[in-house]
Amino acid sequence: MLPVLNRLSRIAAILALGMAVSFSVVHDADARRGGGGFGSRGARTFQAPAPTRTAPAPAAPIERSMSPRPDAAQPSAAQPQLGQQQRPGLFGGMGRSLIGGLLVGGLIGTLLGHGFGGAAGFLGMLLQIGLLIGVVMLAMRFFRSRQTTMAPAGGPAFGRSAEGNAPSNASFRIPTIGSGSGAAGNANYSNGGGYQAAAASPGGDEIGLKQDDLDRFEQLLTEVQTAYGKEDYATLRKLTTPEAMSYLAEELGQNATDGLRNSVSSVKLLQADIAEAWAEGDTEYATTAMRYSSIDSMVDRETGRIVNGDEKEPSQTTEVWTFVRKPNADWKLSAIQDAA
Repeated sequence: MLPVLNRLSRIAAILALGMAVSFSVVHDADARRGGGGFGSRGARTFQAPAPTRTAPAPAAPIERSMSPRPDAAQPSAAQPQLGQQQRPGLFGGMGRSLIGGLLVGGLIGTLLGHGFGGAAGFLGMLLQIGLLIGVVMLAMRFFRSRQTTMAPAGGPAFGRSAEGNAPSNASFRIPTIGSGSGAAGNANYSNGGGYQAAAASPGGDEIGLKQDDLDRFEQLLTEVQTAYGKEDYATLRKLTTPEAMSYLAEELGQNATDGLRNSVSSVKLLQADIAEAWAEGDTEYATTAMRYSSIDSMVDRETGRIVNGDEKEPSQTTEVWTFVRKPNADWKLSAIQDAA
């Protein structure tokens, strides 16, 4: 009977040691979220556009962009924070190794030396191990919470942080141009469409936009929507930047793969405000919030059957568009963001 008890004691000791090691391992969870914007706004790509009367709520962040993210472009500012977050605690690294060594040494010495001294001694040993594990875990949690509180908050104020410049996963979907992304409604809108006075924001219009510029933005809204609905790639290339074109072509390609076509017509600007306009070197940017109506529907490419939307009643959409202009060149669409 005694050899059996000794064998069971050794097995139980090994299990207890395994539990001690497993409790000391900390798993970090990572969450990702989707987005609703694509393209580039220059140095302000990952900053929130100023709110306007047309789009008073914050616009969706730009998730798809070739512009470098602030955390990736400034490693010197991010490295100290990263070092502080990864700094080992009192029971991390060498301290944890010492505790593990004491546990292993004590178990081996007990097994090879004097044994457990019967069932009572064995249970007492397990109780001591459990108490030691509990004390170690409480101490680790205490010191880890202090490090988390002391670490300074950082990262971009808009958009995801600490993910580099990698594209989002499948949870992100490019905002579909004119495909009912806004709330559907009747065409009973007021006749006060067009651009209102620029919103009073800290940045505002820094380059002095003229009425011709505002008229061109309205034209681009209609031209881009119409070309998108006709799947006119050549026209889209003329009206958009290469980066914005790549995302629009991706959306059109996905529609074709699904056997669908997005029909867009009767585009009408209802209200618009300039959120901000600025220059970066010889390149000018203008971000504008636009509320517009359009007749849009998703149809089956073969049968013409309406899959989504309405082919007769217009729907209303509010989006934030950013345009860019090089010297001696026309304005082009650079980015689109959904607006609440």
